[in-house]
Amino acid sequence: MQQEKAKNTPSRDKMNTSNYYSMGIDAHKHFCQVHILHPNGDTVWKGRINNTDYHRFPEVVKPLEGPCKAVFESSSNWHVLYDLLGATDGVCEVILAHPLKVKLICAAHLKNDKVDAQRLAQLLRLDMVPRAHATGPESRAIKELVRQRAAWVGMRTRIRNRTHRLLGAVPEHVKLPQATDVFGGKSLKAMRSLKLPAPFDLQLRQNLGMLEHIGTQTGEIEKELQKLMRNHPDISLLATEPGLGKVLACVIAAEVDGTERFPKKSKFIAYCGLAPTTKGSAGISHQGRMIQACNKWLKWAFIEGAWVAMNCDGYLGGRYKRLRTGGKPPNTAITNVARRMAQIAWEILWQRRPYQLHPPQENFPRPL
Repeated sequence: MQQEKAKNTPSRDKMNTSNYYSMGIDAHKHFCQVHILHPNGDTVWKGRINNTDYHRFPEVVKPLEGPCKAVFESSSNWHVLYDLLGATDGVCEVILAHPLKVKLICAAHLKNDKVDAQRLAQLLRLDMVPRAHATGPESRAIKELVRQRAAWVGMRTRIRNRTHRLLGAVPEHVKLPQATDVFGGKSLKAMRSLKLPAPFDLQLRQNLGMLEHIGTQTGEIEKELQKLMRNHPDISLLATEPGLGKVLACVIAAEVDGTERFPKKSKFIAYCGLAPTTKGSAGISHQGRMIQACNKWLKWAFIEGAWVAMNCDGYLGGRYKRLRTGGKPPNTAITNVARRMAQIAWEILWQRRPYQLHPPQENFPRPL
């Protein structure tokens, strides 16, 4: 009887679980492998579309007899395909799939482009796609500028370190004027006037020229950020928190891209990678390292801001000193301060008010 019942039960692939066509796309650098399923699970179209022939997507969608949803995995340049599909007539929704979680679901011995596209379409049809957040155009622009600035700043740090090593490698001791910033105006002027033996003289001139060029590039980026900040109210609110300047506030606002994604403070802290992992069994729990699968930029921004806030804010500085006095190592203490800063940032964005050392008396509505 059980075998007869199983025989009469329709398979999951044939169940009409949706009223839309499901388009699975395995996107690559030069082409996209596409697989489209009918609402009943049958294959309607499959094939390869080169990235130079994006106009073929409307041609493929147009003959369909109903609305279509599309899904593909997140990658470095996902926004190009995302915007293209979003503007295509007949495509009612574009879904960005989380690459790691899709791999956990679709792990199999047989894996190629055609199979990946088909499985993405099947997951979409069954409404089982693990979604990744797709940021809007404005937040994307801020992200691009901030990451470009981070690349220039990283290069500047490496060149400064090379210059320090260079000055220490000169046979004769190099004397520079005392200054708070070794690469400030007075020190740079003294470095340019130095006459060093070969090949140190050539290296020093090249390093100073690159530092000047990088300073110009970062200045241009900061001007563009100033223009974008005028239309982004979250940045001005976050900049009021101690330790978060305009650049770090831009990073956090662009990466958060709306607090409605995080209805609970704990979810936001975990997304920032500032919550410890918890492992439990048989009623015994253990907390380990910080969560590794997180937004690296948010984690970096709050930890960088914590090192600044430790010296300029009494509350956060006292928290750091209390942890250090209790025996916590510096990295553990600063991570705790960064976690507290992330909690404050969440409160600022939810309550839509600037930072205050003392909480207001009136009650603000809390998210459910």
